Amino acid sequence: MAIDGSSVSNSKGTNSSGTGSRRTRRVRMTGAERREQLLDIGRTLFAERGFEGTSVEEIAAKAGVSKPVVYEHFGGKEGLYAVVVDREMRQLLDMVTSALTAGHPRELLEQAAFALLDYIETFTDGFRILVRDSPVAQSTGTFASLISDIATQVEDILGLEFKARGFDPKLAPLYAQALVGMVALTGQWWVDTRKPEKADVAAHLVNLAWHGLGNLEATPRLIGHRKN
Repeated sequence: MAIDGSSVSNSKGTNSSGTGSRRTRRVRMTGAERREQLLDIGRTLFAERGFEGTSVEEIAAKAGVSKPVVYEHFGGKEGLYAVVVDREMRQLLDMVTSALTAGHPRELLEQAAFALLDYIETFTDGFRILVRDSPVAQSTGTFASLISDIATQVEDILGLEFKARGFDPKLAPLYAQALVGMVALTGQWWVDTRKPEKADVAAHLVNLAWHGLGNLEATPRLIGHRKN
């Protein structure tokens, strides 16, 4: 087994009275296991303190290893942060993309809103990291670029709807950015308040997006199969 870090197995020794005593030694992590441990620790610290407030020393101390082990796996704090951000971006994009399955445009809006709120609820630390602009943007991008990526997914759907309704499909990118940005900024607020309930947040977001301020429903409803 490949090794990396500290470890131990069991061995037996005999004391002066001849009584067998058992000593334990820790089983070493594999390189892959150590890498995942460092990523988990880094993710938690970056979410709590941000990139600047997190040090390699603290990451190493919490993992029970020396600083060179962190450098060996990631080349430094920047490399570890880049991997954490990249994973979170892919997770969110995958959740949004896989959620867009309905045929009715209003239900698609509901699904997109739920996907982002689901991500915030399940991967709160990851979302806290993403809403901060990355200090290594050249390799990981920023939250703004992530929103742009998600808007591109929505843009294709809006373009088809605009064309079917006689609107200019060239305006689809503008509306896609506006809709996704609205949901994302609301998510930034909701990550701390968690009120109202997720389904209510989704319903009100879709209410505004679908009806506009001039035609808001007094009691917005969800038309899709999801109610929570």
